[in-house]
Amino acid sequence: MSVTYYVVVPFDFDESGDLRAGEAKEAASARAAERSASASVPRHAGAVAFSRTGDSATGDFENAVILAQFGQVDLSALSA
Repeated sequence: MSVTYYVVVPFDFDESGDLRAGEAKEAASARAAERSASASVPRHAGAVAFSRTGDSATGDFENAVILAQFGQVDLSALSA
């Protein structure tokens, strides 16, 4: 059964000055993910909201769809 997950990931600079992804948090909807990402910018260098659709039972997922990004983000850090 296919399901869509909405996710928000904050970004911050580490001690070396490199931009790093923080802990991913699930949101209830696309709009909620966008609002959460936007609201997190005063506390973080940036944030991204994205969705992924797939089957959690099989682990087969489509590529992420970026819904919104705010501030400084490193999208390549999400696949690491």
